[in-house]
Parts: sequence; C-alpha cells; structure tokens
Amino acid sequence: MLLDEPVLHQSYAAAVPELSVPWQSDVPPAAELVWLNEDLAAELGYDAAWLRGPEGIALLTGQLAADGRSLAPGSDAPEHPFTTAQAYAGHQFGSANPQLGDGRAVLLGDLVDTRGDRRDLHLKGAGATPFARAGDGKAPLGPMLREAVVGESLHALGIPTTRALAVLTTGEQIAPRQGVTPEPGGLLVRAAASHLRVGTLEYAAWHHDLGVRRALVTHAIERHHPAAEGAASPPLALLEAVMRAQAELMAQWMLVGFVHGVMNTDNMALSGEGIDYGPCAFLDVHRRDAVFSSIDRGGRYAYGHQPGIALWNLSRCAETLLELVDEGDPNVAVEQATAVLERYEGHYRAAYARGLAAKLGIPLGAESDRVDSSPTQGEGTAAGGPDPGADQHLARIQDLGADLAVLLEEQQVDHTGFFRALTDADPASLFSDPAPFEAWHQRLLALRGTGPSAVAAEDAMARTNPVHIPRNVHLDAALRAAHLGDLEPVRTLLEAVRRPFEHHAEHAHLEGPGDGGEHFMTFCGT
Repeated sequence: MLLDEPVLHQSYAAAVPELSVPWQSDVPPAAELVWLNEDLAAELGYDAAWLRGPEGIALLTGQLAADGRSLAPGSDAPEHPFTTAQAYAGHQFGSANPQLGDGRAVLLGDLVDTRGDRRDLHLKGAGATPFARAGDGKAPLGPMLREAVVGESLHALGIPTTRALAVLTTGEQIAPRQGVTPEPGGLLVRAAASHLRVGTLEYAAWHHDLGVRRALVTHAIERHHPAAEGAASPPLALLEAVMRAQAELMAQWMLVGFVHGVMNTDNMALSGEGIDYGPCAFLDVHRRDAVFSSIDRGGRYAYGHQPGIALWNLSRCAETLLELVDEGDPNVAVEQATAVLERYEGHYRAAYARGLAAKLGIPLGAESDRVDSSPTQGEGTAAGGPDPGADQHLARIQDLGADLAVLLEEQQVDHTGFFRALTDADPASLFSDPAPFEAWHQRLLALRGTGPSAVAAEDAMARTNPVHIPRNVHLDAALRAAHLGDLEPVRTLLEAVRRPFEHHAEHAHLEGPGDGGEHFMTFCGT
C-alpha cells in the first residue's frame, strides 16, 4: 500500500515553455472506471485501490492541484492549471500542417517510475483546448478502448509502445464519428516515455528561433538518447538515435503484421515508441497493400509502405535539425544528415532479418547480432570490421523472408496463423498449393541447421510467434458490445492479448481471424 501518491512534474513545460500552454481539463459529469491496468499502475508507483478511489479518479480525469497532486473531492481547480496542452505541427498524408497540438488532450505530468525511468501521463478526451481546431475535445469510448487493447498487445509482444493506464466513461453521450447515433464518451489515460514527436521538432523549426529549438533538442536528448549529449554534434547524434529506434520499430511492426494506419509525422515519437492507435489493425491474410483506415484512400500508409514512410518522416525530422547541425554551412549540414538517413535501410533490413530469424527458428551467432549492412564508424566485429559470413547469413534470411511474403500473399495465407502453425505443427495445410511452400521449407531447414543452437532457436519460436493478437473481427465485436454497455468482451480480449504466446481454452474463440476481417475498416477517433 502506498503511503503517498507519486509526485507529478511538468519537466517538458519547464524546459521548453514556448511549446506548451497551461490548460485545465473538463470535469466529466459522471466518470466511471472501465478498465485499470494494475500491472502498469504498480510499475508507475500507484496503488490500484487508491486509483479506484475518489482521489485516484480525480487524477485520472485531470483534476490536479497546483502542486501536481490530485484534488480532494469538491475542491475547485487551481487558478493556474498544473496540466498542459502541447503544441506540435506535422505532415499529414504528406502535406504540412503548421499547427496541430493536443486538441482534446492534456499532459497530466511526468513522474519517475519504480525502475527509475521518467514517464508521461497523458489524458485524452479531456475537452477542447486552444489546439482543438473547432472540435469539442471529446472522445468516444470505443477508440479509447481500441488504443488500450492495441497498446497492451504490442507491449506483450515486446514492441516499444505507449500503454493505457486506465479507460473511463464520462457519463455523457457525444456526437458520433459516423451516422447519427450519439456515442458514449470516454477518457484514456496513457503512459509514454514522452510525447515528443517529429511534429514537435517541426513546430519549433517553423515557429521559433534557434534558442527554443536548441532547448527542445537538449531536452529530447536528456530524456531519450543521453549518449548523444557527448557527440561532436548532438543534434546529428539525436537524428542518428531516432533513426535507429524507428528502424527497429518498423521491423517489429512488419514482423507481427501491424498496420498503424496514420503514420503522419505528428504520430512518430522521438523515443521510438509507437503512439496514437486510431485507424490501426493487424493483418489477417498477408497483403502488402493492406489498408484498414477509412481516411487513407490512396494507400499511403499501407502495410508494405511503412518502412519507406518512416524514412520519409525521418527526412522531415532531419530538415528541422539542419541549422543546429551546422549554423555556418547548410551544405555541410545536409551532407551529414543525408549520411545518417542513408544508413536507415541497412539498420531496418538487419533488424528485420534478426526478428525474422527468431520467428522462423533460425539461429544467429553473436557476430550476426552485431552485423549491420552499413556499419557506422566504430561498428563491426571485434576485429574492427564487418563479418562477411554473418552478413551473408542475414542476407540469406532476408531473401527467404522476401520469398515467404510473396508466397503468403499469392496463396492468401493468414500472417499470424502461418507463423504460429510453423511453431506448433506443419503449416502446409494452410496453402491451397503446398508444393511452393514445401520447396521454401527445405530452404528454411537448411538455414536452421541441426546443432544445439538450432534446437534452442526452434524452441524459442513459441515465445516469439503469438497465438493471440487483436483480430479485427473480434476487436470490432468487442467495441460494438462496449458501445451498447457490455464491457466483458473487451476485458476478455485484453486478457488474451496480454498473454499472447499461450493457448487458453477460455480464449480459443479469439485465436483465428473470424469472418470478414479483410473488409475491416477503422475510423479516426483518437
């Protein structure tokens, strides 16, 4: 039992005050806790019983005193709000928007968790802010639950992500996203390494002087990539660190078949965590052009485009840093930033190959783990250079993966189902024509080998290839039930995806894709 609630700070607003505005969230008419992430609460230093009580509900709805502690029931909000709304810009579907920001969200504050890491607490659905762009600032319950389910699934799969601490109903009906039927209002409280985005850097570059931009870069480095502080050019080292983090994240998304849906620059976090899960979904049938977002009519953010879009976003990130990289010679800055961006593909391909090896049960030696197809200065093997053998091994895995993607798409095979079948049994029955798969499988067996490391790698597949992901049909059904007041299907789905690598009899109905998932569509509600 906690003796006191953790202390919240506004470290970001203190470091770069020009990029936040103090703002008080609305008081919901009848807030009620729908789901509390007790594991995350403990990690953050909160007692779950306290969070369920009146002071905890005050915290979760943004009712905080000037010192960052929850208001006692019936207390007035402070004259000068503790919570803040953050300013940022962004490229949305390729077009620059000079001002976006927290339109219906406030940063509750940041705290140091039980592991010593600084984390943000952020409230969505908090009412209109100065960045609301004529919106009412409200959020429907369904999209808030979607973000909770998707975040918990990605976290359980070992993928860096923001996570929901709590989802609440507000006790009100709000304007619908589609149709004419009002929807129940919802609130999401999420934890993140921070809410700094590429769009934050863009806003600073487009609206503020070098002093503000330096302060932002310094804060981002201190918060997320402290090794960059001692580099010859800290802004360039920040770009390198963000590039590497995003290359790793994209590889992980592609390996599990996750489609973010809205990879605008304001949805790319400098920390390397996934953020803002609105129109998102997981593949059922493997399709490179899979799009599940109602607003992505041109397929810009299709599944197979995600690695390339990440590089496009990183290029926009680089543009915001050029003047800080070299104030005297923009040509030198461009050359140096371009050299960083040119290393992205090598990092991505190596990360994807390593992850694919784990999913396919192919052993990797220590040399392979360190290999990068475009080593930066100081990288390589202990002998001082890249290991050709390990590099060739990764190249063969990459080729095997490319051929597998074609095979899965040509025969319309379920992405997650294939990898789990490869783990549990022979997946040949998933193919309408098994002959091409059998030929591919022989190549896989040759890469696996027969030694002890091969046995260990195969055994590890069961801890790499999930049984449970938030299948489109099942998640949609759960959210529809929640809309009608039945929250049990969402809670059941959360239980399943939080233990993704295990078969459970009570969750067997959630394992397969169900019917109609390929025509699934999500709407921007977060």
